[in-house]
Amino acid sequence: MLPSQRLRVLILDGDASVSRFLSSHLMRKGFDVSAASSADEAFRMFRVYDPALVLLDPAASGAANLDVLERLKQIKPDVGVILISAQSDPELIFRASKLGADEYLGKPFEPQELDLRVNRVVERRRLSSEVTQLRDQVRRNSDFAMLFGASPKMEEIKNTIEQVAETNATVLIRGESGTGKEVVARMIYSQSTRHDKPFVKVNCAAIPHELLESELFGYEPGAFTGANRQKLGKFDLANSGTLFLDEVSEMHPALQAKLLHVLQDGGFSRLGGKRDVCVDVRILAATNKHLERAVEEGIFREDLFYRLNVVTIHIPPLRERCEEVPIFLDYFLRKYSEFYGKQPSPFSELAVSRMLEYSWPGNIRELENLVKRYVIVGNESQIIRELSTPKPILTSPTVQVGSSDAGTGSILAARSPHTAPAAIPITSGKPAPAEADTPSLLEIGRRAAMKAEREAIERTLTQTRWNRRQAAKILKISYKALLNKLKVYEEDDAAQNRNLSA
Repeated sequence: MLPSQRLRVLILDGDASVSRFLSSHLMRKGFDVSAASSADEAFRMFRVYDPALVLLDPAASGAANLDVLERLKQIKPDVGVILISAQSDPELIFRASKLGADEYLGKPFEPQELDLRVNRVVERRRLSSEVTQLRDQVRRNSDFAMLFGASPKMEEIKNTIEQVAETNATVLIRGESGTGKEVVARMIYSQSTRHDKPFVKVNCAAIPHELLESELFGYEPGAFTGANRQKLGKFDLANSGTLFLDEVSEMHPALQAKLLHVLQDGGFSRLGGKRDVCVDVRILAATNKHLERAVEEGIFREDLFYRLNVVTIHIPPLRERCEEVPIFLDYFLRKYSEFYGKQPSPFSELAVSRMLEYSWPGNIRELENLVKRYVIVGNESQIIRELSTPKPILTSPTVQVGSSDAGTGSILAARSPHTAPAAIPITSGKPAPAEADTPSLLEIGRRAAMKAEREAIERTLTQTRWNRRQAAKILKISYKALLNKLKVYEEDDAAQNRNLSA
């Protein structure tokens, strides 16, 4: 049985003659084969090469043990492993099986025996993949049904999806974070003529821009230090299928030009490549940012915007379709009750009424997490208290262009990254204490530290033109930590403004 695709196989065998035989035999069978001569080399190749199957002689590590097998399974639990050994120790075979080895082949062996075991592993892998895909499809279909529930606005979007799904048109999906943009993308894909071809997702904000180019377009051997073999990019993997670019507004301008080239000509060059690679890929893109503003400020290419904006689907926030809240509540309550094996009471009328009044700045994702917490904790009064705490409403026009975190719809974030911001006022958000209330030395130190911290953040943001990722790197803190600090400052400023206007 020949593999339908060139599955990657890694061989680790201390016997050079056996390794050469295995390599040549499997390459004749259509596999993409690499061989390592030591455990260290195998681990390096395993991480870069990402094989589907490993042929392993445990003695190749210098001792008859299963450390290599155990470590490979820790790196990639679903990799297929065939143990090839001259030892027929039942204890060794039993331990290898417990660690995840799929087959055992004793030395010496006939080529037919090797083919039998390889084909069994490949077939099991194929069946497992099909089962996983079917489960994902069932789950996604449930999500589709929930997303398009009782709202006239979502019914209109559903009709638009049905009209564009069978075409090859590029679709730009817009909406706040948590509204279900990926679900819409998968619905377009599932109803298209490419539904039996790959669906590949890339989160442009989750991958540093220095690595995003190689992730999208791949690279050739020698493209950079450590590039020992060719790596296929997401465009290669999505060939004949659909590529979903989530948070496309976060893509670096240099990469935007290359993406535009693919959209125009259907071709690209890998890093270190000397020729263009032609692909047939449908592009679906999503953003929670105001792309028109990004174009005006020079952050996003105008020609790329028009290429992506062939068909636009705008998903309204949950607060604009509150009639769907009870449907989502029922769905998530059943889903997580089953998942966690619990039977919480249904939400009371008071809780549901509070949810209908709530603005849901985090949209469906926030509602889902709230139901999940309720199922785990079972404390409805805590949920009602959460809903009673006022939170800012985030809308697309006020969300910042330069950040990938849609949850920080702040006064600070709305500023242009090309405009020097006004000084961040230093305030605790509380009325100034009376003269008689002398602050403690600890409080004085705390305020001074806070002031110094904010001034440092302001200087760095000004220096980077409000590029938060770059600022976080300069400040040597995580991007999330910087966003949290900006959010705290914004809340303090808002409280101070309320005090001044009172």
